[in-house]
Amino acid sequence: MDAVRKRLPFSSYSDAYALPSIIRCEANLYLAQFAFMKLLPAKYIIDQALSRGTLTHGMKVLETSSGTFALGLAVVCQERGFKLEIFTDPVMDKGLESRLRSLGADVFIITEKAQQGGYQRSRLDALHARMRQLGHHSCFWPRQYETPDNPAAYKLFADQILGILDTDVTLVGSVGSGGSTCGTIEGLRQKAPGACLIGVDTFNSVIFGQQDGERKLRGLGNSLVPKNVKHELYDEVHLISAPLAFAATRALHERHAVFAGPTSGASYIVGRWRARQYPEETLMVICPDEGHRYVEAAYDHEWLKHGCLNESVLLDAPATENHPSAALPPWNRYRWNRRSREAVLNVRENAS
Repeated sequence: MDAVRKRLPFSSYSDAYALPSIIRCEANLYLAQFAFMKLLPAKYIIDQALSRGTLTHGMKVLETSSGTFALGLAVVCQERGFKLEIFTDPVMDKGLESRLRSLGADVFIITEKAQQGGYQRSRLDALHARMRQLGHHSCFWPRQYETPDNPAAYKLFADQILGILDTDVTLVGSVGSGGSTCGTIEGLRQKAPGACLIGVDTFNSVIFGQQDGERKLRGLGNSLVPKNVKHELYDEVHLISAPLAFAATRALHERHAVFAGPTSGASYIVGRWRARQYPEETLMVICPDEGHRYVEAAYDHEWLKHGCLNESVLLDAPATENHPSAALPPWNRYRWNRRSREAVLNVRENAS
């Protein structure tokens, strides 16, 4: 405690909350609990742009996001004195929208879904139109789905893990932009080449070969394949349904008092299963955000019933499929084995 008391105060909110708290839940199962994980890449991307001169004061920051990357940018832009515009869709919850506006961001909600690429494509189209209107030299687009600064930001997190656990770890994390899982495993493997990566996605996400469709589980999955998802880094992929993720989120809170969102629940159930199947491994599960945004959703039984999402059974193990495109809810596992997306999809096409 003396070391904690003597620690100097952080100079900003983003400095204080960029990295997670590491919690040991079981003998070989650890959780990395972020306040909201996307603050880390938002801070890094903005700081790198400032150092390179691609972002200068007087320019606007524009981004497309329906989740906590928008919040991370809002915090950093408020601290650095930049005006922020966020292009999102109706799925953004009112609490997050209110917080963004409180931090000075302008929020544009795009209500028409593109036929190809869904809301993510229509949000990008709106952002591009705004950039043309403003002029490209007067605005900066962080490009979270493709900038190498997104995964590069997670080297700090990898160093944190290596400083705590003197062993190869199996990293478990949800996959949306690809930044957190790919960036962290690259950082880990520089010093611990035996580190393993398990990606957690949801059904109807195209990232690992499913057909695009409606997704009730937010914060992971995608209707487009982000450039920052480096498929060759993944050893295994799990697909989790929304009801199972919600049940796992509540179980995480009930068992360990970890108050987190559904993406954390989805990763937790995978990490817990893996830790018990392979007791010789050390599991590190990424929990991307806290549960405040989900009090009236994943933590509300009436909301779950209304949405036909009530899940009475918390599964102990996944089914294993021959191909991710054939995977069905509620939980499926596929041994990706560090192959490219094309190589995995071609296996299915050649077999059919």
